[in-house]
Amino acid sequence: MLFNSLTFLAFFIVVYGLFWIVPTWTGKKWLLLVASYVFYGAWNPPYIVLLLASTSIDWWIARLIGRSETQLRRRTLLVISLASNLGLLSWFKYGGFLTTNLSSLLASVGVIYHPLDAGIILPIGISFYTFASLSYTIDVYRREIRSDWTFQDYALFVGFFPHLVAGPIVRASRLLPQIESPMLPTRNQIGWGFAMVIMGLFAKSVMADALFAPIVDDFYASPSHFGSVDAWIAILSFSGQIYYDFSGYSLCAIGLALCFGFSFPDNFRWPYAAIGFSDFWRRWHISLSSWLRDYLYIPLGGNRHGEIRRYRNLMVTMLLGGLWHGASWMFVLWGGLHGVYLAIESGLRNYFRDSSSLVRRSELLLSGLTFIIITLTWIPFRAKTPGDALLVVSRLADASLSPVLDYNKLVAVAAMLLTLRWQRAQKDVSLEQALANLGPMVGTGMMTAGVLLLFLFSGGDQHAFIYFQF
Repeated sequence: MLFNSLTFLAFFIVVYGLFWIVPTWTGKKWLLLVASYVFYGAWNPPYIVLLLASTSIDWWIARLIGRSETQLRRRTLLVISLASNLGLLSWFKYGGFLTTNLSSLLASVGVIYHPLDAGIILPIGISFYTFASLSYTIDVYRREIRSDWTFQDYALFVGFFPHLVAGPIVRASRLLPQIESPMLPTRNQIGWGFAMVIMGLFAKSVMADALFAPIVDDFYASPSHFGSVDAWIAILSFSGQIYYDFSGYSLCAIGLALCFGFSFPDNFRWPYAAIGFSDFWRRWHISLSSWLRDYLYIPLGGNRHGEIRRYRNLMVTMLLGGLWHGASWMFVLWGGLHGVYLAIESGLRNYFRDSSSLVRRSELLLSGLTFIIITLTWIPFRAKTPGDALLVVSRLADASLSPVLDYNKLVAVAAMLLTLRWQRAQKDVSLEQALANLGPMVGTGMMTAGVLLLFLFSGGDQHAFIYFQF
């Protein structure tokens, strides 16, 4: 059930209408919980069993951790939670990847091994709700959140449909207190929530799907048919596609939650205005990058044990962050490249300790350089194989073929330049403040134009959000 589908529109109208009819807060929570499971089951009904099992295990283990007095017992229960969650995630997401690579490794030494096809189907959203659930048991273990939440509240935290299948990765410490206490949405929240949904759908349907996706798909289907100009336009367009696709989903999720009175954290803050790669990861997919920082990088030692250990921790974190995106060495390569960038940046920052004034004078140059490197690094993220990625890179320098320019490509380039200009201008303010700065007339005009464009570009097939595969 896609946010950008008529099926979801009908689903939301029914659920939202009932939300205001049901008189008690407990009843409203039961309504949202049942609706969330219906939403998830619409993808594949057996997924509900997996979601319920994962939720039940973590809820019960967290209660046991909260009641345990000895550190050994608490640590043992945490290990059980980690093993069960990561075991399920590994089986469904990486089982086929591991057996295929094992078969290839054995074949390289002359051993023939044909793994059985287990028929594993990746449950949608498993990476997102697994990380959300894990944050709860870890925080209970750390005594940062209590463990006596009702099962209904905890199940709604994990399964709440706006964030269930593609984030943001909302932590229990933020959402559970909101679920527990009656808190109906205000008029301002409802209005801003619907505005965010409109912006999110516009970003997805108009910008990502209608404008950028056709250029990207056409190029990556046969890179050898294009020269350098078309190649640069295509990789620039993928930067636009993935940003508007994923940030569009995040806006829809945050806006839908706000319509029910729940506050989610921001997931994007003008990432293409970043100055350096650490700044980029403070702005891109914030809920994942902060999760990896708090539950992986810092427990590994962070930057507390010298430069070498810090570089190691950065690389491990980014390699696993890349692998989180999918069972492919291309995602590992993408994560590893970002790990290298972060390590180099850290080393340069230590070398030029008093460079703040130089950075301020060179902000535009550094921001542009950061964007170009990030755009190039999206190549292994989008390409299916190393060979495909190398072919795309080779096209960037091949000026022997004449460019195949059309109106759509020119509009896409203009749209990306405007995106960079807008993000650069707004990089230090929130989205809400940025729109408020435009004034009510301009803001209303933009919303009206967005709705009209949505109607114009909403026909035909609906495209799934890119991050659904993760």
